[in-house]
Amino acid sequence: MRYALFAAVLAAFVLVGCEKLDIYSIDAPDDLQSRIDSIADAKANMDTGDTTYIDIATAIVGAEDYSSGWWTAFSDYFTIPSNKLLVLEFVNHNGGSQNNWNNWNLGVANEVADRDADGYEEYFVLRSDAYGWGNGDFDLSMVSHNYPDTDGDGDIWNDFRATMDGAYVTIEIDHSATGNVFVTATAVGTNGTELVMTYQQPVSATNDITAFLICDASFFEMKEAYLLPSKVTVVEDVNPVSIAVEGAPAFVEIGNDDFWGDAVAAVTYADGSSEQVDTADISFNVIPDMTTLGEKTVIVSYNKTKQGELSAPVTTFYTLEVTNSVASIEITTLPVITTYYFYNDTSGIIFDPTGMVVTATYSDGTTGILANETLEIGKIQAVEGAQDFVISYVGATSTVTTTCPLTLVKGIDQVGANDFSTAWWTEFSDDYTVASGSSKTLTMYCYSNEANNWHSPSTILRKADGTEYGVVRMDNFGWGSGYEGIATATNDWNWDVFTANINGSKIIITVTNNGDDTADIRYDITYATGETHFQLYEGIAVESADLNTALVLERAYLVIVE
Repeated sequence: MRYALFAAVLAAFVLVGCEKLDIYSIDAPDDLQSRIDSIADAKANMDTGDTTYIDIATAIVGAEDYSSGWWTAFSDYFTIPSNKLLVLEFVNHNGGSQNNWNNWNLGVANEVADRDADGYEEYFVLRSDAYGWGNGDFDLSMVSHNYPDTDGDGDIWNDFRATMDGAYVTIEIDHSATGNVFVTATAVGTNGTELVMTYQQPVSATNDITAFLICDASFFEMKEAYLLPSKVTVVEDVNPVSIAVEGAPAFVEIGNDDFWGDAVAAVTYADGSSEQVDTADISFNVIPDMTTLGEKTVIVSYNKTKQGELSAPVTTFYTLEVTNSVASIEITTLPVITTYYFYNDTSGIIFDPTGMVVTATYSDGTTGILANETLEIGKIQAVEGAQDFVISYVGATSTVTTTCPLTLVKGIDQVGANDFSTAWWTEFSDDYTVASGSSKTLTMYCYSNEANNWHSPSTILRKADGTEYGVVRMDNFGWGSGYEGIATATNDWNWDVFTANINGSKIIITVTNNGDDTADIRYDITYATGETHFQLYEGIAVESADLNTALVLERAYLVIVE
């Protein structure tokens, strides 16, 4: 939840530490030089009061030929405890790219220092070009910068890109015990220009946070990493004002004592911030009797301030039904998607239960609807033809199953992996030539994890040698020398339901080479529900005599059918 930072006192600090030893050689046995080097390394990485130097394992981050795609090359993870400030110093290289984002990018996440681990959650990703995204607390309006128009042409970004290539960058990530993180990034270019960007956002006041750098057709020479005391030293503690529970089971079979299940509790504090709290810190004032049938009430309580001190409790409640054991299950309404397309990835297809209704028959003959979240659902076999897909319910005393009829159709090509693991700018379709005065149409089905609007196809326009004119996404966003300030975008999306309907959509993309050094791109989309929409880009500047197109995506996959 966004909120203004309360008054804070900036504490002055002095960088205290060992001076680095000059690099030198001596006329002495090899082991003596080795011992000197060892002492120097140890001295540079020891805690010297206010400054704690950190070993850097990955000295060069990203491929030096600028081939590292988005979300494929990362720096080390750097842990930032509460009340500490991390400083990262490095040289940024963009190879003269014409894209603002081909520079440093900063990720800040929770204490789970593994992007692929359970429990990993990002607070935000911040780009050096004053852009970013993140969780519900992310606020792009909190990004500020001083980027100048040094050549006076009315465009700050060409100057930004030139300054950033070879710039010495210092990023400070201050994890304040106030429950906020403050980022200050200073880049000094080889041309002497100093660029400063700042950002702040709520984070956990007590748990560690993690920071790391991300390449995007760029690379970095890491120089220093060290921790200092936080600059924000005043902590104003606040009391909890409410607690909410989500994901609690709607019913539990008799014989099962787990009334919490996969529920999570979030506490909101007096300053407007909120955070998920550890189940171990929750009290259950009323524990339901799980040995008898009927509706039960669970009362949940939490009594800690934002800084973890005891406080007056806040409470809420939820209800659940203790039922007889499930004797059988039946699909009474089929899911929206019953036909799946596949091509070269036979590792299994993720089943989408959207719209499916499963009805349980209990041991006493009564019936009730089971939440899809309570079912065990595996992966669909990527085998062409009809199949009966097995769905199970694991009860307190037995497991019962039913089947869902599905049809599998093989396409002619595929972009991306079935498990939605494909990172941005790592997998592409074939290049298709679009001759002057002609169009190229591709028909496909898109499958997506539906976490974000842009987990859907993007279309690239470029020359045969790979030089880009522009890239346009399905969700009304684009970039590139032929797009920005030149092309127009129109659509008829209902943004309230866009993301939730990407999976299983039929998409027809038509790229038209107008023959006048402009091109148009049109997306015609039919949701699995049958609802239709379009996205149109007109007037993208290209060279009509040299136009190719290709598809790229992120956390999704495309099965091309024609």
